[in-house]
Amino acid sequence: MQTGMCEGVAVTRDEILLKIRDVMMDVFDLDDLTISEATTAEDIEEWDSLSHLRLVAQVEAVFGVTFASSEIERLEDVGDMVSSIETKLRR
Repeated sequence: MQTGMCEGVAVTRDEILLKIRDVMMDVFDLDDLTISEATTAEDIEEWDSLSHLRLVAQVEAVFGVTFASSEIERLEDVGDMVSSIETKLRR
């Protein structure tokens, strides 16, 4: 996957969601995955604490952003991650 592909480029929530889905498919080793902004770790069997750390690290690399520990703890669903990335990309 490319790294930092969204830096300085305006992207929509849907584009962010699609890229997160691609990252999740890679991290969770799934051939296909349907997610929404309401998707949580409870919805995906492969999403455990270790894969969550890998997911966050890969999302940071792909979007060229960094999450503080406190931000990671507040992420309750994929929509929270989309919102956080969207905010970070606007800075």
